[in-house]
This record gives sequence, structure tokens and C-alpha cells, in this order.
Amino acid sequence: MPELAHVPTVVPTRHLYRIPEAMALLSMSRSVIYEQIRAGRLKTVKQGSARLVPAVAINAYVELLMSESGVEFDQAS
Repeated sequence: MPELAHVPTVVPTRHLYRIPEAMALLSMSRSVIYEQIRAGRLKTVKQGSARLVPAVAINAYVELLMSESGVEFDQAS
């Protein structure tokens, strides 16, 4: 039986995070997280009464911060 070629895939551990989890991932306080949400800089979704932060929104927010600071991945800050 032929072996299937191993295809690397990137699957996030989770797609949605609750606010306290996003706080930990971004190292930010609750008030700063909600300030960024109100400003439209950090996108969220609602599921019932829960506000959730998509993993893609966390990545986009980090990229936004990095572009604003002028830092690239291969540069020292």
C-alpha cells in the first residue's frame, strides 16, 4: 500500500477565545482589551451572550501593532 505524502498544515489550537483568554494571549488588561474592541482595532464575534475573539483577529491585531511600531519579524526592536 503506498504511503500518503505528509502535507504539513497549520491548524490553530482553537478558533475562538473568550475575553480572559485573549487577555492572557495579548498580555493586556480587560479594560485595554475592551478599549481596543470599542475602537474597532480588535474584532470580536458574539455567540449567544458570550463575546469571543477569533484567532485570526488576534493575529491581525498583533500584525497591526507591529506595523504601527515599524518592527518586522526579522528585526530587533
